[in-house]
Amino acid sequence: MAGKLQSPEKELRFTRSGQAAIFWVIAAVLAAISVTLLATAIYRDINPILPHPAWTLLPLILSGITSKLALDLTRHAYLILSPLGIEIFPFFRPASGMRLVTWQEVSAAEVNEKMTRLTLHHNAEKSSGIHLSLTPIRADRRSLLAKAIMGRLSPGSHSG
Repeated sequence: MAGKLQSPEKELRFTRSGQAAIFWVIAAVLAAISVTLLATAIYRDINPILPHPAWTLLPLILSGITSKLALDLTRHAYLILSPLGIEIFPFFRPASGMRLVTWQEVSAAEVNEKMTRLTLHHNAEKSSGIHLSLTPIRADRRSLLAKAIMGRLSPGSHSG
């Protein structure tokens, strides 16, 4: 992000850490494959069918790529609740594709029973709005997100 945050203590940041877990596992498996290939290379003189040690590079490089992706998913925001509204960051090109939904645009919000989808309604008839998947957020953080949004939208809450 460009520039410093004005009041970081007044925002709640939710990352894609729930989504990152699978990439951490994939990175670990690929690293283990690379180490296994390297370990078997010393037996090539006994069994020439074993792969050449250079083949360790492919899973090692893929492990590095998935580790970088997992780190980015863990670190960077998916949703930010700020005094202005809800900032939504997409998976690809989050800086250019970011969308701000101001609190004035949100008439009501709903979270499904499984806590996997957030719906922001733009009108009282609930005919216009946004559906957001909550699965990228860690399961233990979803209830905090729902509580924060419902608390902000409840009558008598402070604006801005």
